[in-house]
Order: sequence, then structure tokens, then C-alpha cells
Amino acid sequence: MSNFTVERLSFSSLTELPNSWQNSDYKALLHKMNFDGVDAISEAELKEMCLMSFTDLEPREAAEIVLGHLFPEQLTAGQVENLAHQMLTEKLWEENPEMPLHRGFYQGTQLLHDAFNGTFPSTKAVEFRVKCTAENPEDLAVFAEEPAAPLLRLLAQGLPDNALLNRLFSSQLAGTEFVEAKSILWQLNETEKTASSVVFDVVGSANWLEDFKYANEYPATTHADVAATAEE
Repeated sequence: MSNFTVERLSFSSLTELPNSWQNSDYKALLHKMNFDGVDAISEAELKEMCLMSFTDLEPREAAEIVLGHLFPEQLTAGQVENLAHQMLTEKLWEENPEMPLHRGFYQGTQLLHDAFNGTFPSTKAVEFRVKCTAENPEDLAVFAEEPAAPLLRLLAQGLPDNALLNRLFSSQLAGTEFVEAKSILWQLNETEKTASSVVFDVVGSANWLEDFKYANEYPATTHADVAATAEE
């Protein structure tokens, strides 16, 4: 077990995930909608043209195109059709049981919400910077392989006991395997590091991490996941 001091350095709310949509994505979506002259559109106008083209379709049809683009390998045609219907009313990034797909569901819903002026659910994510200072500098190694799980264990201790993360994942937080951590921390970047501390920039769903805005500085303990035994 490693002892840390955790300090929240900043916190803000987002609707769109940073750098989640690229011009190449807008071009691909326009091609899927059979838009003529995609390559002639200036980069500054690609997003606006994509959003306008969506509105020529029924919202469900647009959702099918977006889901097909985001999950070309993960979803079957039947799943895309069903999920496109659900996207109109459900926050799939919170309610769908397939957590590895949550970030994509958020990303897709956000774009469609912008295009259809609120027909799709509104999206809310959070972005914050957190500094983790180790009591023993060598304990920074806990983040070396897969930082999401040990960091989330630290963050959870800055949330209320009744927070969704603490209620639903108590065994994973205390245990040695927390595979869902990567699906909760959608963007995780190490931005600063000293001999005894590390600073992370984190983006995730408000559903899990909204209450971290109330955290200031606190002591916490963490541990890394135990690597799965190699198959014989």
C-alpha cells in the first residue's frame, strides 16, 4: 500500500471532450452521408457542414451513421440500429452496461445534440488537474504500468462515501483488479513529474467524478492492479 497526499489543482465542466473529433472524422461522416465534394470543403467549415448534413436526415438515421463510424468493429448492424433509437432518450454513456463503449457514446451524443439542437440528451463531463505526492518517492512506481486504476483509487477517497464510484465499485477499489478504471477515466495525461510527485490531467463523465470538485487536499492510499497470471 502506498501513501499519498492528493491535491485538486483545478476543476471545470465540459460538454465536448477535448480533441475528440478531428477533421478526418467529419470528412468520414460526410462521405457516409454521400455528401458531394467533401475534399473541396475548407477545414474551418468541415464541422459546420457535417452538422448541417445531419439535419437532412432523421435523428435516428444520423445516430446510426455516427455509431457506425465510432464502432465499426464493436457493434453489429442490429446493435447500431437498436442503440441509435436509444440514443434519442437515454444517456448511454451512463446507462449502457458496456463500459468500454461509454466514451464513444458520450462523444457521439454530444455531436448529435449539437446538430439537432437538443433532440438528443445533453452531455456533461468534467476536466480537472490533480497532484499526487508520494510519502516515499519510490511509490510513484505505482503509476508506471497502468495509472488509471491506482489513480482512481486515490480519487475515490476524495469523494463522499455515497458517491456512485464508491458504491458500485467498492470491491474493485479495495481489490487487485479494476479493469473498468480505463472506461471511467476517458482521458488521462501525465503533465508534470518530480522526484516525489506527479500531476495528471483527467477528463471523465460527471456521472462518476462530479463531486471531485469539492475535494481539496487529503491523504489517501493506493495500490496498482496485480497483473493477470500469464496463460500457460
